[in-house]
Amino acid sequence: METVAMNAKFKLNGKKLYTKRLILRPFEYNDLDDFYEYASVEGVGEMAGWKHHESIEESRKILNLFIDEDKTFAVCLRENNKVIGSLGVEMYGSEHKLTEFSDYKGRELGFVLSKNYWGRGIMPEAVNEVIKFLFTQCDFDFLLCGYFLFNKQSARVQQKCGFRPYRKLFMQTKMETTEEGILNLLLNPEKNLKLTFSHPETLIYTD
Repeated sequence: METVAMNAKFKLNGKKLYTKRLILRPFEYNDLDDFYEYASVEGVGEMAGWKHHESIEESRKILNLFIDEDKTFAVCLRENNKVIGSLGVEMYGSEHKLTEFSDYKGRELGFVLSKNYWGRGIMPEAVNEVIKFLFTQCDFDFLLCGYFLFNKQSARVQQKCGFRPYRKLFMQTKMETTEEGILNLLLNPEKNLKLTFSHPETLIYTD
């Protein structure tokens, strides 16, 4: 098999995905007010390891980054195109350590949802659609997704979407703290992947 980069190349390139209730699309500059509305609420970003935004200018900088990097879906309501969250197809770290993926293509998912929409099954709906897109249209072999142990909601979303516990790790937050967490793994079910796992001291994945 030809060896490829572990972190697969990925850009949204204008791609839009649709579910029963949602549109998943690239962020736009006029999404700023919606973005700030949910990102400024205490407890939203903190669940994902970043501090809630304290000014609209802070949100503007992150929004510009989303647009420039072109790897984060805006999670929007179909009924009115209101942005209520984000879902990023992120690069994951420790490439040199996680040698089990050296011949495969994959990324790590990260997501945040407005507190006003928690508990409605919206994020599993969005994540499942992105998984389908990445596995069928982008031909990814695997996906990673992690959560801090205190974030039970994210753990449930990932479990509902088929992710399985992969490694128990201490993860760095953007608030300069270190938190214990679980990194989950999802393999493309259409492929017969054979992984030889590295670093057994953190591994919790079972066949």
